[in-house]
Amino acid sequence: MKSYITSPGTRIQLIAGGRSNVFLVSAAKYRLLVDTGPRYKGSQLIGVLQKEAGGRMDGLLLTHTHFDHAGNARLVKDTFGCEVFVHQSEEAFLLSGDCPLPAGTNAFTKLLINAFGKAASRQVRYPSCKAETNINEQFSFIDKGLNAIALHTPGHTAGSLSLVVDQEIALTGDILFGIFPGNCFPPFGDNISQLADSWQMLLSTGAALFLPSHGWPVSRNTLEKNLKKLKRQIH
Repeated sequence: MKSYITSPGTRIQLIAGGRSNVFLVSAAKYRLLVDTGPRYKGSQLIGVLQKEAGGRMDGLLLTHTHFDHAGNARLVKDTFGCEVFVHQSEEAFLLSGDCPLPAGTNAFTKLLINAFGKAASRQVRYPSCKAETNINEQFSFIDKGLNAIALHTPGHTAGSLSLVVDQEIALTGDILFGIFPGNCFPPFGDNISQLADSWQMLLSTGAALFLPSHGWPVSRNTLEKNLKKLKRQIH
């Protein structure tokens, strides 16, 4: 099980991978789960959490409410009684278990969404879940005992969130992809201009490593190069 430890000692564990990465962020007094993976992996996820978190989970942060990120939110909340955090613009999606799919960002993914998007969105509903805390532009976890801040980083969806831990490592949801070496551009996204702004915001935090929900870690150098390319494409 891959782990990352910041210089102050906060531990970030990749506790589920494959289709969608799920991370457990642990400090001495607070444990925060970031995303939950797709619904069919629910029992496996709970088993790992019971082992790694000792039956205690304080919070669940959803980077966004797509089925492969929020599919087990209700299960995690019911199991651990944890506080659920989501961006305010996606609260209703989580409460309904709805999953509107984003637009494609290249010719192939645009074709996929245009051809199958509406039908697919009806097949990926998940159990509804009520969030206790709705985030607007940012939310600090410092008062809870975790040196981390959730930032509103739209582009993939209107309510996408990223979590920056100790100003060193950022968990970025789907605004970055780590599938292809040297390329972190996501295949799906609702607003490319917002995506560029979100990338710039992440770089401004000083974080050196970025952990996306799909694929492998993205370096600061890779993100900087991709941002320059994206800005040329936009302008």
